[in-house]
Amino acid sequence: MWLDTDNGFQHINELAKNNIPFLTIISYDKQKIFAQPLDALDDDIYYKLEEWRNYPVEQRTKDFTFSKKPVDFDTYRQTLDKILEEIRLGNTYLLNLTFKTPIETNLTLKEIFTYARAKFKLYFKEQFICFSPERFVEIEGNTISTYPMKGTIDANLPDAEEIILSNQKEMAEHVMIVDLMRNDLGIIGEEVQVEKFRYTDRIKAGEKELLQVSSKITAKLPDNWREDLGRLLEKILPAGSISGTPKRSTVNIINSVEEYEREFYTGIFGVFDGESFRSSVMIRFIDKEGDQLFYKSGGGITIDSDAQSEYEELIDKVYLPF
Repeated sequence: MWLDTDNGFQHINELAKNNIPFLTIISYDKQKIFAQPLDALDDDIYYKLEEWRNYPVEQRTKDFTFSKKPVDFDTYRQTLDKILEEIRLGNTYLLNLTFKTPIETNLTLKEIFTYARAKFKLYFKEQFICFSPERFVEIEGNTISTYPMKGTIDANLPDAEEIILSNQKEMAEHVMIVDLMRNDLGIIGEEVQVEKFRYTDRIKAGEKELLQVSSKITAKLPDNWREDLGRLLEKILPAGSISGTPKRSTVNIINSVEEYEREFYTGIFGVFDGESFRSSVMIRFIDKEGDQLFYKSGGGITIDSDAQSEYEELIDKVYLPF
């Protein structure tokens, strides 16, 4: 089922070259790749990328319970301090720090997936789900677009949009990610431009609503991009918004400070419909390990990060979007 890096990206190339619609799932470290034609897709895999979906819409009729047991603040702060030291040493400027949180609910993964309200969703064989607000890249014609998302605030705070857009720490973090993604698109395309800078989307987060800040960056691809789609994706993964900058050294730091394997969390999934490609970053993610469910979440760390605020953001992102 899972292909390794070389075989997986080559398989994506072959499917796209032959205009075969398919679903792909790529792990954070690019070591596990799934790519299966849509007309032969296993019947326990469901996806949604905006209006592209392979399952019927259902309304939630079942009451649910939900609880979480996040990492304690002292442990979080100790890890944050290690990252701040790496920033002072110049080894990273922005790092996306994540943790896994045990959760309990009376719902199955499939029920959570079905009821969740999100632009991008994936259910994979009662093993994991995501209900993501974040696009990765989309390709229409020969134009590739990416939408890095950095910056979150409680939407119900007075003047929330003004606060998040004027916050200097959030601005610096967002600018770094936009620069990183401009550089990534420049590796595979030409005529790179930021079409829209720092706009907000309102997202339902359990009992809260969040404002999330995104930008839109575009580039032009060569006419034969379909036969090279796998290689193009390989060059720009992992996504900048869930790793950091500079990417290579930051990923190395992530591997040393996070005491768990991300696996498919913060990887991507996408669908090629025979002409165009859409994909999403797999955040808002629940993994099943034995009988235990784990919710994985995080946020960007810079030299100006405040431990308490970052800790609260980590916890706020553990929710069911019903």
